[in-house]
Amino acid sequence: MHIALWVAQALLALTFIWAAYTKLIQPIEETAKMLPWAKDNPGLLVFTGFVELIGALGIILPSALRIQPNLSIMAAYGIIALMISAAVFHISRGEGSLIGMNIFFLLLAVLVAWGRSKKAPIIPKS
Repeated sequence: MHIALWVAQALLALTFIWAAYTKLIQPIEETAKMLPWAKDNPGLLVFTGFVELIGALGIILPSALRIQPNLSIMAAYGIIALMISAAVFHISRGEGSLIGMNIFFLLLAVLVAWGRSKKAPIIPKS
C-alpha cells in the first residue's frame, strides 16, 4: 500500500506540475490549442495554474521531506476539490466527454487522502 500511495502522489505531482507549466509559463496561444477556454478566461487560467502548482508541491514535498506530512493529506483534499470544480466547469461548457481525466485524478487524490490519513500498513497483518 505504501508503494501505491507514493506512485499515486508522484503521478499527481508530475501531472500537476505539467499542467501548471502549460497554464503559467507556456504562451497562451499554445495553451489555447489544448484548452479552448484559455483565451476566454485568462484569469481562471492563471488561478488554476497556481492552484495546480501548489497542489503538486503539497502532495509530494511534506511526505517526502517528513515535515508536516499531514499537509499532503490537505493537498489531496485540495486536488479533490479542484477536480470536482474542473468537471463541473467542463460539463457547464458542454464538454462532458472530457471529464474522464478529472475523475481519474480525483480518485488518485481520494486514495492518497484515505491512505495517508489511515496510515495504511505497508504489509497487512496475517
